[in-house]
Amino acid sequence: MQLVKTIQEVRAQVAAWRREGLTVGLVPTMGYLHEGHQSLIRRSAAENDRTVVSVFVNPIQFGPNEDLEAYPRDIERDKQAVSEAGGDLIFNPDPSEMYPQHFTSFIDTTETTELLCGAVRPVHFRGVCTVVGKLFNIVLPDRAYFGQKDAQQLATIRRFVRDLDFPVQIVACPIVREADGLAKSSRNTYLSATERQAALVLSRSLRLGREAIEQGERSAARVIDIIRTELQREPLARIDYVEVVDFVNIQRVERIEGETLVAIAVYIGKTRLIDNFVWN
Repeated sequence: MQLVKTIQEVRAQVAAWRREGLTVGLVPTMGYLHEGHQSLIRRSAAENDRTVVSVFVNPIQFGPNEDLEAYPRDIERDKQAVSEAGGDLIFNPDPSEMYPQHFTSFIDTTETTELLCGAVRPVHFRGVCTVVGKLFNIVLPDRAYFGQKDAQQLATIRRFVRDLDFPVQIVACPIVREADGLAKSSRNTYLSATERQAALVLSRSLRLGREAIEQGERSAARVIDIIRTELQREPLARIDYVEVVDFVNIQRVERIEGETLVAIAVYIGKTRLIDNFVWN
């Protein structure tokens, strides 16, 4: 497993692999890797001959009052995590390598980014799509791996790959959770012990919503009400959104039919956490 800092080094290594006839998987990350990231790397390693993991805290997807500087970083820890999971190459560029002076070209999207996180983080998905598009062009992977926890991101990347004819297969991987149900996230490190316990309300409320659907409830409004009611029982929780949308276009639905995403964003103290489930 090797770590490189420049686009030229990545392209040279991938070209060498291609000359050997090897397939290449890509796992884009912002680092501070946990078991959720490792599950993506393992999946890629199982399905491709070589796996590239990008570790890059992408500045252009953070708004002016968001946690860019506070976002956790530990490249030595990340190197160990990638090695354990079977990755072959870490691409860890500096911001100036990805965004040279006078950088002015972006991948922007509509429809899939209007609701959920896109409604409250207006620059976020432009930044996500731009950096992911750049990584696709740098690595030229056969497959790229994304977690379902960032479900709106997954749907948006699928859309721009389709719309712009990127020759890469997008592979969705399930949410990885702690033993008590909390979805794994790099932002969990921000939580105090009390907040960490309070954060369990996210998975608990979603479980109640899923159980209602399993028992035959098809009204999106009713499912939202069940989830919100449970979230409001936790004093440390402040709801950002609770939404039920179709998982292709990320638009609200009145009835739960077809592939449906039930998604929430909740502040526990100052930390914003997201979670979801997909009903098909």
